[in-house]
Amino acid sequence: MHLLGIDVGSLTTKAVVLGDGGVLSYSITESGDESEQSATAAMGQALRSAGLGIGDDTYAVTTGAGGKAVSFSRQHKSVNTCLARGIFHLFPEVRTVIDMGAESSGVLKLNARGRLTDWESQDKCASGTGIFLQQMSKLMRMSLEEMSELSFEAKARAEVSNTCAVFAESEVISHVHRKPPTPTADLVAGIYASMVSRVMVMCKLIGIEREVAVVGGVALNKGLINIVEQELGFKVMVPEVPQIVAALGAGIIARENVEKESEG
Repeated sequence: MHLLGIDVGSLTTKAVVLGDGGVLSYSITESGDESEQSATAAMGQALRSAGLGIGDDTYAVTTGAGGKAVSFSRQHKSVNTCLARGIFHLFPEVRTVIDMGAESSGVLKLNARGRLTDWESQDKCASGTGIFLQQMSKLMRMSLEEMSELSFEAKARAEVSNTCAVFAESEVISHVHRKPPTPTADLVAGIYASMVSRVMVMCKLIGIEREVAVVGGVALNKGLINIVEQELGFKVMVPEVPQIVAALGAGIIARENVEKESEG
């Protein structure tokens, strides 16, 4: 039986295929208008990468914003539950998880068994998310990679509002058009700091317990992770592919379900 975890997000859909030895393959595809189609496409790509075919012997657990709409899913689980399972599989020592996704961000607390015990999240404002980072990249006319590298050259952090994505964008524009303009490296560092400040609010609410891991697509940005570490005062752990942690957790739950059924 093919065991899969599928995370149907607003921008991307992630699928993970599990085998006896762990992850066999994974896929990250753009999400379409229909969750079912997005999940099917991601599943097909992941199965092909593992040298497998789509058949009736597939057991999939879904998560994410569109996970409930997938007809072939055997079970739907919350993203936070799946993130907890996924990160515990990768880093059993982690007790706090910072999730920085496309449209939302959150902070999770885990116990010694890797189970979710508490969380804080925010999805009402884009200023702490991947979409905001993409907007800033376009505004700065730089790639995300260029922004990340440049941030390490910053001598200071430009003041950028963290209360609203629209206000933050206006502030960035004003920095660019100042006489003289704010140094670009300082401006990028300020953008990152404004994003991280929203995360730090949630961290203070929930309390930080080491070790700490950062997941979600934004975790790929080394410059931003550098700001996170400066604010926390210690190094954080980042999975090799931080986007697929929730899908991995869903796959682990799928495996647990199959094992329970076989025992019964």
